[in-house]
Amino acid sequence: MVTWLSGILMEGKAQNQKRFVLIGSLIINLGILFFFKYYNFFAGQFGRFISFNIPNFNILLPVGISFYTFQALGYSIDVYHGTIKAESDFISYALFVTFFPALVAGPIERTANLLPQFKVNNSFDYDKATSGFKLAAWGMFKKL
Repeated sequence: MVTWLSGILMEGKAQNQKRFVLIGSLIINLGILFFFKYYNFFAGQFGRFISFNIPNFNILLPVGISFYTFQALGYSIDVYHGTIKAESDFISYALFVTFFPALVAGPIERTANLLPQFKVNNSFDYDKATSGFKLAAWGMFKKL
Protein backbone atom coordinates (compact mmCIF):
# COMPACT_ATOMS: atom_id res chain seq x y z
CA MET A 1 0.00 0.00 0.00
CA VAL A 2 2.83 2.40 0.86
CA THR A 3 4.51 2.16 -2.52
CA TRP A 4 1.22 2.34 -4.42
CA LEU A 5 0.24 5.48 -2.52
CA SER A 6 3.71 6.95 -2.90
CA GLY A 7 3.47 6.46 -6.66
CA ILE A 8 0.16 8.33 -6.74
CA LEU A 9 1.59 11.10 -4.53
CA MET A 10 4.64 11.49 -6.80
CA GLU A 11 2.55 11.86 -9.97
CA GLY A 12 2.75 15.43 -11.26
CA LYS A 13 4.84 16.78 -8.38
CA ALA A 14 8.10 18.74 -8.50
CA GLN A 15 11.34 16.76 -8.27
CA ASN A 16 12.11 17.78 -4.66
CA GLN A 17 8.60 16.76 -3.55
CA LYS A 18 8.96 13.44 -5.39
CA ARG A 19 12.30 12.85 -3.66
CA PHE A 20 10.70 13.44 -0.26
CA VAL A 21 7.93 10.91 -1.00
CA LEU A 22 10.43 8.39 -2.39
CA ILE A 23 12.67 8.63 0.67
CA GLY A 24 9.64 8.12 2.92
CA SER A 25 8.62 5.07 0.92
CA LEU A 26 12.15 3.65 1.09
CA ILE A 27 12.38 4.18 4.85
CA ILE A 28 8.99 2.61 5.57
CA ASN A 29 9.50 -0.41 3.30
CA LEU A 30 13.08 -1.11 4.33
CA GLY A 31 12.04 -0.60 7.96
CA ILE A 32 9.37 -3.29 7.60
CA LEU A 33 11.90 -5.60 5.93
CA PHE A 34 14.46 -4.94 8.67
CA PHE A 35 11.91 -5.58 11.41
CA PHE A 36 10.79 -8.94 10.04
CA LYS A 37 14.22 -10.21 9.04
CA TYR A 38 16.74 -8.68 11.43
CA TYR A 39 15.08 -7.28 14.55
CA ASN A 40 15.56 -10.36 16.73
CA PHE A 41 19.23 -10.69 15.74
CA PHE A 42 20.10 -7.05 16.39
CA ALA A 43 18.02 -6.86 19.56
CA GLY A 44 19.86 -9.89 20.94
CA GLN A 45 23.30 -8.54 19.99
CA PHE A 46 22.59 -5.07 21.32
CA GLY A 47 21.06 -6.53 24.50
CA ARG A 48 24.23 -8.52 25.15
CA PHE A 49 26.37 -5.47 24.48
CA ILE A 50 24.56 -3.33 27.07
CA SER A 51 23.79 -6.27 29.40
CA PHE A 52 20.05 -5.76 29.11
CA ASN A 53 17.42 -8.21 27.97
CA ILE A 54 15.62 -6.71 24.97
CA PRO A 55 12.48 -8.72 24.17
CA ASN A 56 12.42 -10.83 21.02
CA PHE A 57 9.31 -11.28 18.93
CA ASN A 58 8.22 -14.72 17.77
CA ILE A 59 7.03 -13.65 14.35
CA LEU A 60 6.65 -15.84 11.32
CA LEU A 61 8.65 -14.41 8.46
CA PRO A 62 6.35 -13.75 5.50
CA VAL A 63 7.41 -15.86 2.51
CA GLY A 64 9.18 -13.79 -0.13
CA ILE A 65 9.22 -10.58 1.91
CA SER A 66 12.50 -9.45 0.32
CA PHE A 67 11.17 -10.08 -3.18
CA TYR A 68 7.94 -8.21 -2.50
CA THR A 69 9.78 -5.32 -0.86
CA PHE A 70 12.28 -4.85 -3.67
CA GLN A 71 9.66 -5.33 -6.38
CA ALA A 72 7.55 -2.60 -4.76
CA LEU A 73 10.54 -0.30 -4.29
CA GLY A 74 11.47 -0.79 -7.94
CA TYR A 75 7.99 0.48 -8.81
CA SER A 76 8.47 3.59 -6.63
CA ILE A 77 11.87 4.29 -8.16
CA ASP A 78 10.50 3.88 -11.69
CA VAL A 79 7.70 6.36 -10.95
CA TYR A 80 10.22 8.76 -9.39
CA HIS A 81 12.44 8.65 -12.49
CA GLY A 82 9.43 9.06 -14.78
CA THR A 83 9.99 5.70 -16.47
CA ILE A 84 6.32 4.88 -15.92
CA LYS A 85 3.21 6.71 -14.78
CA ALA A 86 1.76 5.85 -11.38
CA GLU A 87 -0.72 2.97 -11.49
CA SER A 88 -4.16 4.14 -10.40
CA ASP A 89 -5.67 0.65 -10.30
CA PHE A 90 -4.65 -1.01 -7.04
CA ILE A 91 -5.55 -4.51 -8.30
CA SER A 92 -3.15 -4.23 -11.28
CA TYR A 93 -0.45 -2.87 -8.99
CA ALA A 94 -0.95 -5.67 -6.46
CA LEU A 95 -0.84 -8.26 -9.24
CA PHE A 96 2.45 -6.77 -10.46
CA VAL A 97 4.06 -6.87 -7.00
CA THR A 98 2.83 -10.36 -6.10
CA PHE A 99 3.16 -12.02 -9.52
CA PHE A 100 4.23 -15.50 -8.40
CA PRO A 101 6.07 -16.73 -11.52
CA ALA A 102 8.46 -13.78 -11.22
CA LEU A 103 9.03 -14.66 -7.56
CA VAL A 104 9.96 -18.23 -8.40
CA ALA A 105 12.00 -17.55 -11.52
CA GLY A 106 13.50 -14.20 -10.52
CA PRO A 107 14.95 -11.62 -10.98
CA ILE A 108 13.13 -8.50 -9.84
CA GLU A 109 11.16 -7.41 -12.91
CA ARG A 110 11.20 -3.83 -14.15
CA THR A 111 7.81 -2.18 -13.84
CA ALA A 112 7.73 -0.96 -17.45
CA ASN A 113 8.24 -4.53 -18.72
CA LEU A 114 5.60 -6.35 -16.68
CA LEU A 115 2.83 -4.01 -15.51
CA PRO A 116 1.52 -3.04 -19.00
CA GLN A 117 1.08 -6.73 -19.83
CA PHE A 118 -1.62 -7.03 -17.15
CA LYS A 119 -3.73 -4.42 -18.94
CA VAL A 120 -3.83 -6.23 -22.30
CA ASN A 121 -7.14 -7.99 -22.90
CA ASN A 122 -6.26 -11.46 -24.18
CA SER A 123 -8.71 -14.06 -25.38
CA PHE A 124 -8.21 -17.79 -25.09
CA ASP A 125 -6.57 -19.39 -28.13
CA TYR A 126 -6.86 -23.17 -28.20
CA ASP A 127 -3.91 -23.64 -30.57
CA LYS A 128 -1.57 -21.51 -28.44
CA ALA A 129 -2.72 -23.29 -25.26
CA THR A 130 -2.11 -26.77 -26.70
CA SER A 131 1.25 -25.68 -28.12
CA GLY A 132 2.27 -24.31 -24.74
CA PHE A 133 1.10 -27.45 -22.97
CA LYS A 134 3.11 -29.61 -25.39
CA LEU A 135 6.21 -27.52 -24.78
CA ALA A 136 5.76 -27.77 -21.01
CA ALA A 137 5.19 -31.53 -21.20
CA TRP A 138 8.24 -31.99 -23.41
CA GLY A 139 10.36 -29.91 -20.99
CA MET A 140 9.08 -31.94 -18.04
CA PHE A 141 9.87 -35.18 -19.91
CA LYS A 142 13.41 -33.96 -20.61
CA LYS A 143 13.88 -32.87 -17.01
CA LEU A 144 12.70 -36.21 -15.62
